[in-house]
Amino acid sequence: MSNTQPHTSSLTSAAQDTLAPYGWDTAWEAEFAPYAAQGLLPGRVVRVDRGQCDLVTPRGVMRGDTEFVTPRDPMRVVCTGDWVAVDPDGDPQFVRTLLPRRTAIVRSTSSKRSEGQVLATNIDHIVICVSLAVELDLGRIERFLALAWESGAQPLVALTKADLVPDVTGLSYLVQDVETTAPGVQVIPVSSATGEGVEVLTAIVSGGTSVLLGVSGAGKSTLANALLGEDVMDVQATRDVDGKGRHTTTTRNLLVMPGGGVLIDTPGLRGVGLWDAEAGVHQVFSEIEDLAAQCRFHDCAHEAEPGCAVLGAIEDGTLPERRLDSYRKLIRENQRIVAKTDARLRAEIRRDWKLKGAQGRAAMEAKRGRVR
Repeated sequence: MSNTQPHTSSLTSAAQDTLAPYGWDTAWEAEFAPYAAQGLLPGRVVRVDRGQCDLVTPRGVMRGDTEFVTPRDPMRVVCTGDWVAVDPDGDPQFVRTLLPRRTAIVRSTSSKRSEGQVLATNIDHIVICVSLAVELDLGRIERFLALAWESGAQPLVALTKADLVPDVTGLSYLVQDVETTAPGVQVIPVSSATGEGVEVLTAIVSGGTSVLLGVSGAGKSTLANALLGEDVMDVQATRDVDGKGRHTTTTRNLLVMPGGGVLIDTPGLRGVGLWDAEAGVHQVFSEIEDLAAQCRFHDCAHEAEPGCAVLGAIEDGTLPERRLDSYRKLIRENQRIVAKTDARLRAEIRRDWKLKGAQGRAAMEAKRGRVR
């Protein structure tokens, strides 16, 4: 065996010692075995910047060149959180391949080519940061949750800046509003200033990989510092006029937490476009899905059909009409983005539009006939 190919057992030992804090486990070790036989090193990407990445390997932190694996498919671009195989003796040190991703957060871009953008990979928990310094935007929270559920990771909502809510009763109502919006998701009020909720959140994210998501000014970097126990991330004040912040974080950084687990802090997201997130939308609105199963007609559109359990729930007050409006909006948006890349779905949507148009014209003709 050449000197460039370390012995498998010594590599495994070194990988466990160095990479275990970053999430390396026996499953990753088995996945990597074919590459270890080729003399490549495992590494986890902790930061990506313009075609290069910082990654931690059994030999320490390396600077890797991603040119070798940069595909035309934007969904396969090297991303923070990825596990990769790297050539340790190359010049430069090329990332040779990506290991299969367990989970991935994907949003649609503003590109006219309808591309998806991967924000972070191989995550276990997605902490959606929502500032209590401004009025709650429940629709935005639902959008983030759809993105999170679709990734395959477990979302939770951190209501940041809880110390700015003047009374306990008011805070309790805000938590209840978000819990109604986020069925099956833990909602935790936190304050980096007072420490409220930080210990609870730390205990949750101490196992596995967690990522902080939210808009600028949501307090992600401040919360990251609280979870990390030191001022690692730069923090800027939000504007008093509207509570919005500037992009303190400009890259996605993966950092080891002192109590275990790793944390990825991300730049604030201006747009949260869905990308083929039908399952995520259904999960966010699970109560509507449950009600729909009780409708008289299996293809009920929940508009005016007799025996519609969804409309019945709105009438008796058990389902807020805002929830149904938001559900419809996200379903339509997701259908549009999928249709851009799915010819069959485009045809189905077109047929549906034509059918509804014909039904509408027939209804108008019938109405005119009655008027005459």
